[in-house]
Amino acid sequence: MFPLKLVPDNTNIPFLKYRNVAMVLSILLIVASIALCAVRGFNLGIDFVGGQTVRVHFDRAVPIDEIRSKMASLGFEDVTIQEFGSAQEIGIRTELPDGGDTAAEAAATKMRTTIEKGFPGARVTGVESVSSKVSNELFRTGAWALGVAMVGIALYIWFSFEWQFGVGALFALFHDVALTLGFFAVTQLEFDLNVVAAILTIIGYSLNDTIVVYDRIRENMRKYRKMEMVPLLNLSINETLSRTVVTSLSIGIVLTILLVLGPEVIFGFTASMLLGIVIGTFSSVYVSAAILLWLRLKPDSFVQKAAGDAERVTSRELP
Repeated sequence: MFPLKLVPDNTNIPFLKYRNVAMVLSILLIVASIALCAVRGFNLGIDFVGGQTVRVHFDRAVPIDEIRSKMASLGFEDVTIQEFGSAQEIGIRTELPDGGDTAAEAAATKMRTTIEKGFPGARVTGVESVSSKVSNELFRTGAWALGVAMVGIALYIWFSFEWQFGVGALFALFHDVALTLGFFAVTQLEFDLNVVAAILTIIGYSLNDTIVVYDRIRENMRKYRKMEMVPLLNLSINETLSRTVVTSLSIGIVLTILLVLGPEVIFGFTASMLLGIVIGTFSSVYVSAAILLWLRLKPDSFVQKAAGDAERVTSRELP
């Protein structure tokens, strides 16, 4: 029985032929994502804004205004009510009352009693409380984690390859993170620590795919020293295409199943991961490779300039 090959061995797709269109599209999407983040902002979860969230499952769809009225009768005026996947799964977020854990527990008990009496069949499925001090610290450390991870990765690639590769990898990672953040600004899905973990995972996945392509580019630059850069980049991408497609497809299948059948608590994590896989694959093929041409990487960048050494030149023409 012959193994299934999603990508033939002799694949020769001219990816770099469309590099200008891909780069312009990427830049426009980055700008649009940044604008959306600035204008719409994020639906920050309790991890980042502090407060108390009570999750309730209703046996029927209940109007949001009716729930808000019940909360107002308890003295909770500033209430955020959000659906989680369906009209029967509701999250009720309020400010954390003064008095520490005792006051928070009392407020949650009062909300639970009111909801169960006012909506027969409803049940509270979870209660979360985070102080404002802890939430601010989580937001700050989360932002630092993303920034330090991206800069550290760029420096590693800079020293391992040429400086153009470090800049290209950093831009590709910024592209992936910006588009993922733009997705959350558009959809207003809850942005919590699970999403930060997903973005860090996306950075790692995209970096891994980019390094595979970059390593093949470096290898081919040493091997075909007189080949033009565009054919060489196309050759390198095609040689690693099978690995890229198989890896992305296998992870995408798992994430799609989790997105459809998984619990609501990881919906944001799964959605961001699935989007990140698609964006990361695109950036590894088009963005990270195409930017090397913009940064004027030359075919002889990895040729050792030892005096007296006779340089052996090998050329190869693509069909």
